[in-house]
Amino acid sequence: MNENLDDALADLRKRLEQSHRYLRVDALRARKSELEQKTSAPSLWEDPDRARRLTQELASINDDLGDYERLSGELDDAEVLFTLALEEEDAATLVETAVSVKALTDDFESLELRALFSGEYDERDAVCQIQSGEGGTDSMDWASMLLRMYGRWAERRGFDFEVESIQEGGEAGINSAEFIVRGRYAYGLMRSEHGIHRLVRISPFNKEGKRHTAFSSVKVVPIFPEVTSQVEIEESDIRVDTYRSSGAGGQHVNVTDSAVRITHLPTGIVTSSQAQRSQHQNRERAMEMLSAKLLDLERRKREEEMAEIAGSAKRIGFGSQIRSYVLQPFQLVKDLRSNHSTSSVDAMLDGDVEHFMAAFLQWQKSEV
Repeated sequence: MNENLDDALADLRKRLEQSHRYLRVDALRARKSELEQKTSAPSLWEDPDRARRLTQELASINDDLGDYERLSGELDDAEVLFTLALEEEDAATLVETAVSVKALTDDFESLELRALFSGEYDERDAVCQIQSGEGGTDSMDWASMLLRMYGRWAERRGFDFEVESIQEGGEAGINSAEFIVRGRYAYGLMRSEHGIHRLVRISPFNKEGKRHTAFSSVKVVPIFPEVTSQVEIEESDIRVDTYRSSGAGGQHVNVTDSAVRITHLPTGIVTSSQAQRSQHQNRERAMEMLSAKLLDLERRKREEEMAEIAGSAKRIGFGSQIRSYVLQPFQLVKDLRSNHSTSSVDAMLDGDVEHFMAAFLQWQKSEV
């Protein structure tokens, strides 16, 4: 046990040194000092947009430095504890050291995830859409299962999860849903989920109890606080429809006549919101999501990645999935890009998704 703990502590020390480099700790400390001077200026809020950007950047820097300094201190304590345990031949203290090492290992894994975020917009919030595909009622049920899975994941992560609109399915589930995930690296994590998800199980809607395959797609784009000012949308290019909210939204959906659906006629992009208190608020939120999608569309055009735009050119069915979820005759979830897999299907569907997100980011980094 002693040798294992000695090796584990040496590995953690090496990982701490690596984190000093990829977090750019020295540069962050210098930038923090600069931002603290700027944010303490009396004239800061004369320009609200600039003030918001500076305070958000400062908060992010404080998060990174706080995590680094906390882990550094806890590692120092664990090393001292281990030395004392060896000197006094204290088995109980060795066990305490092992517990500390396990907790530190988990914390370093979370910290190291940040080194995998390489996208320009990874720190942003995310606008997401789930759409049922081939598979009939099972597909609609599967779409609702995915919505719940991401909601549970966001709750675990401490992210805000805002369901903007839900279109109810026929017999069960949902036909589609739009939601926003708000939190640092929300887009960087959720972009791993962009694509078509395949479910294989014994269908609860099949009286003969046969195995059934269903598909649903997940589309993800980054969102910006200032997004509506970055994209010009002509009134003549949009059609605005109002309707009564309904369906499987539960407490998230306001059941009134205030729901708004906006169709961007040149591109066919549709956004809707029914979660806000008034028609005006729902229109603003739908326009914000539309602007985010249009901005992402232009970005993808510039990067010549049109084939990957929101899965729009792909049929939501056989041969196009990014991940398979098999419930019967065995249990397995497998990502077809990273080859990461798990047999803990129930935990996955209950929100234990982040290890798949991390595996995708690692795979993507290795492909560059």
